[in-house]
Amino acid sequence: MEKETRVAVIGIVISNREETAGKVNEILSSYGRIIVGRMGIPYRERGISVISVIADGTGDEIGALTGKLGNLKGVRVKVALTY
Repeated sequence: MEKETRVAVIGIVISNREETAGKVNEILSSYGRIIVGRMGIPYRERGISVISVIADGTGDEIGALTGKLGNLKGVRVKVALTY
């Protein structure tokens, strides 16, 4: 039986870009099979970068992706899931 997938909107805010941008991109690339699209904006006036990601995966996959991102120092992650 195939697992049901959900669409998620993931918001990522990076406050120490120099230290973590490479790690964030590495994690996102490793979950590329569930990522539908992404957009990244450097917000120079505030010294942060903001990335929005649309993903289509199981709850476990989305949870693993956001958990790994959220464990990085200086990275905040919020998720909105469809039913």
